[in-house]
Amino acid sequence: MSDFDTARLTRLGNALEASARADLGRARFLRRPSRRLAVVAATLAVAIPGVAIAANYLISNEQVAASMPAGTLSLAGTEPTCTTVQDGVEFHCVLAKAPAPEVSDWKGTVEPTVDASKHVNGGCRSLTSEGTEWECYIGQAAVDQQIIGQSLLGEFAPSPGVG
Repeated sequence: MSDFDTARLTRLGNALEASARADLGRARFLRRPSRRLAVVAATLAVAIPGVAIAANYLISNEQVAASMPAGTLSLAGTEPTCTTVQDGVEFHCVLAKAPAPEVSDWKGTVEPTVDASKHVNGGCRSLTSEGTEWECYIGQAAVDQQIIGQSLLGEFAPSPGVG
């Protein structure tokens, strides 16, 4: 390679380097987010998944009421109605009709609940001997309350349990 070619390549390299430096400088200036934009982006990054997760776990009073007989055959036809104690976690349920008489004293009896997809989603504990009042817990809260075991939570339950 001649001295002419070397000098020409050096100038070309220097010009490319200067051009790239100028472009990067403009890009940094143009792309530099404002502090407010950065805070909004960070907030959305946390909030959007949080809302999606909450939507997956929030359950209505009607869904809890339907999950009781879906989990236990003895509760079929009892027409439960539930009210929220703690959103998505704890519910107080009252049965319009007493459960099947196969248990003489329902107080303290625990039964699983099954969601519309036929998976165990929690459980309930009877508060009365007649079995007409129940406290129900969804998800991990049912495990923490020792109503169901950890291994039962989320298990497929194609039909209500018997016994």
